[in-house]
Amino acid sequence: MPLTAITRPPSDALQECIVTHIQRSAIDLPLALVQHAAYCAALRAAGVHVITLPAHPTLPDAPFVEDTAIVLDELAILTHPGMPARRPEIPSIAAALAPFRTLAYITPPGTLEGGDILHLGQSKTLLVGLSARTNRAGFEQLQSLIGPQGYTAIAIPVDGFLHLKSAVSVLDSQTLLLNPQWFKFDAALPQGMAVIHVAPEEPFAANTLTVNGLTLISASHPRTGAILAAAGRRVQAQDISEFEKAEAGHTCLSLIFNTT
Repeated sequence: MPLTAITRPPSDALQECIVTHIQRSAIDLPLALVQHAAYCAALRAAGVHVITLPAHPTLPDAPFVEDTAIVLDELAILTHPGMPARRPEIPSIAAALAPFRTLAYITPPGTLEGGDILHLGQSKTLLVGLSARTNRAGFEQLQSLIGPQGYTAIAIPVDGFLHLKSAVSVLDSQTLLLNPQWFKFDAALPQGMAVIHVAPEEPFAANTLTVNGLTLISASHPRTGAILAAAGRRVQAQDISEFEKAEAGHTCLSLIFNTT
């Protein structure tokens, strides 16, 4: 089934992005724009249709569109981010998704961010990180929205890192890449799900994005890239250094979903 990605380039506001678990450092905006364009080009080269929204001049974290919605085949759920400064990002994403999906919303007191949601391959299982950005009320609302569609949600505690996808990402319907120091919940995984561990010296390497058999990984994580290549994965390293300064990884920069 064809894939579509919604993306948004950074604006000058990126310098004011929210950082929680890393030290703030200066972001080179021209380089960030080059890196974002290369990211979009890689998606297109992998066969993904890319929709690029306008940069937002006053919302620093707007390029991290993943956090704003969970897009399933049956519906799109607009989130209620845990950081109030990010909530104004939601209306423009809702407008972009409306032509493709029926929309539903997470509402207060629930908070939920897409970086905490891991859809396990082709299954109808979602792992949901309970983090500083996603609370129990948001998890319960998500359960109520996806349950009628046949999905199951499993809560996973997140502590000491930003989002669940900081610790684990999907490589294919049967394989995950994870940091075993952060993700310690193998019992939550479906039987037969294989795992590949990141290189121990690259704790942030688990946030990769796989589309149509190609895994995009940060150039900052060459050892993990080599592990994936040795396992027979098709890997492309990309420099996303300026977004890593904003505590982001490859999944953060797009909302990817099936289209007909």
